[in-house]
Amino acid sequence: MADQADQADGSGQADPMGPPAAPRSLAEKLEHLFAHTAPAGRGPYSVEEVARAITAERIPISGSYIWLLRKGQRDNPTLRHLEGLAQFFGVPPAYFFDDRVTDAVDAELSLLAALRDAKVQHVALRTAGLSEKSLKSITEMIERVRELEGLGDADNGPTVS
Repeated sequence: MADQADQADGSGQADPMGPPAAPRSLAEKLEHLFAHTAPAGRGPYSVEEVARAITAERIPISGSYIWLLRKGQRDNPTLRHLEGLAQFFGVPPAYFFDDRVTDAVDAELSLLAALRDAKVQHVALRTAGLSEKSLKSITEMIERVRELEGLGDADNGPTVS
């Protein structure tokens, strides 16, 4: 019997991305998008706002239907509705079907949220052009300072190896 870490293609090679996180429901994915995609300086999008924008793209959908999807009271939307939601939130349609895509997009959204903080963005921009060795040293220093301040591991974004 093949090890669970083996690829589904039977190659026997361990999957470099590791096992995906536990699958999330459509409602959980929508909740995450509503909570993490609004532009800085404003609250989350409303279901009515999302419905109007999607309908304007010739994909009729109501705010109440989006609310039902968001709350898990409906869980089988049409492909067209999912494509409209994906387009509105700026994610690939596979976000709703492929948990690896979901995890990758969510990591990017976390990074973008961190960069919204002007001070974090300033520090990040100052690293442009630095060597891999310097970036690794800076990452190690940041992790040490986080540890000293009791903030724990900030393993939400990409790592430098």
